[in-house]
Amino acid sequence: MAVTAVQDPQVTGPDRRRLRDRVEAEAYVASVCFKHGPPKLHGVELEWIVHHEEDPRRPLDPRRLVAALGPHAPRTLTPDSPQQPLPSGSPLTVEPGGQVEISALPRSSLAELFDAVHADLAFLTELLAAAGLVLGDKAVDPHRSPARILDTPRYAAMEHVFESIGPHGITMMCCTAGLQVCLDAGEADTVAQRWAAVSALGPVLVAAFANSPTLSGSQTGWASARMRAVLGTDPARSFPSAIVADPAADWARRVLDTPVLCVRGEGARWHTPAGLTFADWVAGGLPTPPTTDDLDYHLSTLFPPVRPHGYLEVRYLDAQAGSGWVTPTALLSALVSDRRTVDAVLDACLPVGDRWLPAARDGLADRAIARAATTVLELGAAALPGMGLPAGLTSAIVADLDRLTVRSSA
Repeated sequence: MAVTAVQDPQVTGPDRRRLRDRVEAEAYVASVCFKHGPPKLHGVELEWIVHHEEDPRRPLDPRRLVAALGPHAPRTLTPDSPQQPLPSGSPLTVEPGGQVEISALPRSSLAELFDAVHADLAFLTELLAAAGLVLGDKAVDPHRSPARILDTPRYAAMEHVFESIGPHGITMMCCTAGLQVCLDAGEADTVAQRWAAVSALGPVLVAAFANSPTLSGSQTGWASARMRAVLGTDPARSFPSAIVADPAADWARRVLDTPVLCVRGEGARWHTPAGLTFADWVAGGLPTPPTTDDLDYHLSTLFPPVRPHGYLEVRYLDAQAGSGWVTPTALLSALVSDRRTVDAVLDACLPVGDRWLPAARDGLADRAIARAATTVLELGAAALPGMGLPAGLTSAIVADLDRLTVRSSA
C-alpha cells in the first residue's frame, strides 16, 4: 500500500548494506520507524473503491480507469505512464482491485492539508466522471466480489500467501478502502505516550466511524467489515501491536519475528519462503543475506492498525463518504495535540484498548466502547478550537462530533 513518508532529503536510493545479525537489524528498525522531534506535520491517505456510474455491480474495467487517470495513472496500472502527481502535489496510486488512493504530501497545518486534499479530490472526481466512473462511499465494496486487476509480483505474492490463511486477504486487497491519518511520533520523552494513545483509540474510533456492513451484496453482521477483513488477513502482519513502555523495541522484535512475505527477484513471480522469518533470513536462512533495503521492503509488508513509519500511520479508520474524512482526521490530530488531552485519552481508552473485534463487529452498540467514545468525542470537541482551522470548519466538525456523541450516548 502507498505511504506518505517524511523522507530524509539526503537519501537518494536504496540502502543495500548487508545485515550481520539480529541486534543490528532491530536497531535499524527502531531508528527508521520511530523518528523523534516536535510534532508539527500532518498527513493523510485516502482510498476509494471505484465503480462504473451506470452499474456499480459491473466489474471495474482497467482500460477505462487508465483512460480516466491519463498521465496521473501509476505505473503499476500502465507501465509507461509519466505518473504525474495531482495538482496539489499528491501522488496517486491504485490498489490491487482498482481502488484509487491520494497520498497527500505532509503539511505543517491541518488547514493547508485540507485545502490541498480537497483540491486534489475534486480534480480526481472530475477525471473519473469524464470516463463514467465514480468514487464509492463505503469502506468495502457493497456490490462486487473481490477481483484483482493489477498483476504485479508484489500483489501476486500477497494473494498467494494470504489465500492459504483464508478469504480475508483477497477481500482486504481488492474490496476495501481506508482512511489513513499520519502523525509525527513526537519527542523522545513523549513517543511511548503518543503511541499508547493512538493505539488505545483504535477500537473507539473504529466503532465511531464504521460504515462498511455490506460486502459483495450481502450483510456481513459487522459494523466494519473492512476492519474484520484486515485483522483476519494475516495476523502476524495485520493484528494490533501491544501497548508497551518501549514501542520501538517491541516493534523491532515483531518485525524480525514476522515471516518474510516474498523475496524480490527479476521475474514476474517472486519467491514466497513459507515460515521463514526475517530473523531466520539474517541468521542464514537463505543463500543470500538480506540488506537494509530488504528490511525496508519487509517493513512495507506489515500493516497493523497503527504502523510506525518514521511517523505514526493510523490505518484503522474506514474510508468515509465525500468530505467525511475531515472529521476523523481533525479529531485524531486534536486528541494528541497536548499532553493533558493525551492523558485523558489514555484514561478513557485503555480499558477498551484491546476490543478490536467487538468494535469492528458491534460498533457503538458495544456499551463499554460507546462510553469511552462519548468521553473521546467530548475531548476532541474541546481541543479542536486550538488546531488553527477556520472558525466555520471548526464549528462544522464540532457539530459532527456532537451528532456522534448523541449516538454513543444512546
